[in-house]
Amino acid sequence: MAQLWLHLCICLQIPGFCTNLLLLQTPERILAQTNNKTEMLCEVKKDHTGVYWYRWSQERQNFEFLLFSNLLGKATYGTNIREDKFSVQGVRSHSSYSLHISHLHASDNGTYYCSISQSSQLFLGSGTWLGVVDDLPLPLKTTQAPPLKKPVQCVTESKTTSMKGVCSPLVWVPLATSILLLLLSLVPITHHLHRLRRRLWLRVHRQ
Repeated sequence: MAQLWLHLCICLQIPGFCTNLLLLQTPERILAQTNNKTEMLCEVKKDHTGVYWYRWSQERQNFEFLLFSNLLGKATYGTNIREDKFSVQGVRSHSSYSLHISHLHASDNGTYYCSISQSSQLFLGSGTWLGVVDDLPLPLKTTQAPPLKKPVQCVTESKTTSMKGVCSPLVWVPLATSILLLLLSLVPITHHLHRLRRRLWLRVHRQ
């Protein structure tokens, strides 16, 4: 816990610490199965002499030093860190480093950070969260949407074919007749309303 507080104090006091502009880690999250292995990548965009790797454990509330890998590929491990479990490989002329973790266990859960030190400043990566479970969740099954039904189209049939369906005169002739009758019934009503309005207007002006 004391190491964590010291780390946070340095983070707040030294400019450039905890920045993720110079060190980019991928992926952001990893969900792996027990007894399997995994890896995470750290891209370094600044001159350096080697890369440090740390792990923050939310459960144990501690910030643990894992290992340091110099440009020659020689690794220095932290206390109680197994060499057969953690290893670092350089990629693309010392601009990227890959941390390999094998024999995964629940104790490996945490957020892993790569870091470089330069001019008395410590630069920290963006972090990669690792979760180890006994059984990986099954992928969600994608359900296919039912095929869309084609809209019914009105097709003009030949004169020799009897006209049926929605385009038949048996459907639209009565409908057109009903609409016409409705419009005709509105004419007397409109005329009556006009006469009432005119009488009211004359009565108001006479007063």
